[in-house]
Amino acid sequence: MGQPVVTGIKVVKLPVSDLAASLAWYRDVFGAEPVLEFPDESGVVRGVACTLPGIPEGIALRESPEHVGGLSGFNAVVFRVPGRADVEAWLGHLDGLGVRHSPLIEATTGWMVVFSDPDGIEHHVYSDEEHGVDVTGRAGYGRTSAPPAG
Repeated sequence: MGQPVVTGIKVVKLPVSDLAASLAWYRDVFGAEPVLEFPDESGVVRGVACTLPGIPEGIALRESPEHVGGLSGFNAVVFRVPGRADVEAWLGHLDGLGVRHSPLIEATTGWMVVFSDPDGIEHHVYSDEEHGVDVTGRAGYGRTSAPPAG
């Protein structure tokens, strides 16, 4: 048997400590719109699946305070945009919302901005457009992987 295939990502699910507060933040920042709710056995909604403009897979938020700390400071999702101008538009959008963020970053291949949700989960908005700068040898930057041995 060969390697089984996957055809894409169905949804990205993130833990949150306060569903209402996080949903409001994801609505403001990403334009998230809930399409499914997930109530617990008492009928309390503990999760939502949302559409995001430009991302057919969407995002799901699950109230799970015990898991949030493990992702705080980590970037589980990198959002793509076409170019530098789009990253710069995100800088303005985040400024308008009062969301703290990095300056424009010359990343491994393109430009990006980094910011965090209310639980400290880091998000990157990264351009497909490449800047052409050689970052070889810079700590923390990507490099081409070595081919497998053998």
